[in-house]
Amino acid sequence: MPVGDLWMAYRMRWKRRRFLFRIWRKRCQIMPVQDRTAAIGADMILCFAAVRNEMARLPYFLQHYRRLGIGHFLIVDNGSDDGSAAYLAAQPDVSLWSTQHSYRLARFGMDWLGWLHWQFGHRHWCLTVDADELLTFPFAGSRDLGDLTRHLDACGITSFGAIMLDMYPKGPIAEARNDPTMDPLDVLAWFDAPNYREKIHPVYQNLWIQGGVRDRVFFAARPERAPTLSKVPLVRWHWRHVYVSSTHQMLPRRLNHVFDRADDRRVTGVLLHTKFLPDIMSKSQEELTRRQHFENSGLYSDYHAQLAQGPDLWSPQSQRYTGWAQLVALGLMSQGDWDQHDVI
Repeated sequence: MPVGDLWMAYRMRWKRRRFLFRIWRKRCQIMPVQDRTAAIGADMILCFAAVRNEMARLPYFLQHYRRLGIGHFLIVDNGSDDGSAAYLAAQPDVSLWSTQHSYRLARFGMDWLGWLHWQFGHRHWCLTVDADELLTFPFAGSRDLGDLTRHLDACGITSFGAIMLDMYPKGPIAEARNDPTMDPLDVLAWFDAPNYREKIHPVYQNLWIQGGVRDRVFFAARPERAPTLSKVPLVRWHWRHVYVSSTHQMLPRRLNHVFDRADDRRVTGVLLHTKFLPDIMSKSQEELTRRQHFENSGLYSDYHAQLAQGPDLWSPQSQRYTGWAQLVALGLMSQGDWDQHDVI
């Protein structure tokens, strides 16, 4: 191995250890509210999330992932005042922790969730998502996460990639109406299809994808500042694993090799992003004060100010969502070598 590669591997190993130490130090920031982790079975697929004021999404979020085969939810509530914490504490398959500490200074919740991964995720398949992300993948509807992870295990694959696809209504966000118990995609039925670009991150080796409606509407003048859309949400966890930046990047770096390469056809998914419900207006107004969701919040002030007005994101080029097969056809996710007739 070239000297430069050896040096980079050494740096990444120590960086991972520093993250693990940081996670250990931050463990006291989260306090248990309802601990049902004794019910976690050896083969359960676990879901991890950090939330704040998500009652507009939580009922369907839990329903969606239960249907996909999640066995237990491990959730950190960051000071909700809309009933989210009480609702989650009452759910029989949810273990809940609470914190009032800074989301930004906890690496956007990754320090808190990292401790839960460390304590409860080892050897489990772990799905780490936000409350506004609904995972889909090839054959969703006829297959669940158990089928998917058995396929990945059979292929010797330990991490699964997905692109975050921003969904939005036709017409102003301010006029959209959503029942929290119903599928938000009934309202957020549209997305941008063609305007995506990608490159390999020079350090972490992940495929760095940008584009979509936020790039088109909010970051046209500075596309390099547009949100990163590629994620690694599903991982066969080991206690030495860490997320670096949200779920966009991981260490060890091999876990970031989740998208198709010339000699490695992999199945991938899509995180249907339900951010653009009407509550985004109040959330954006709050973020202008709290400044908790970006490293350099000043760069995103205009973005949040525009969202607070409930804009219309639809354009004549918008496409209506019809299901997973459409996303495969558009190249937004891959069926890889997972055949529709495969039985694991």
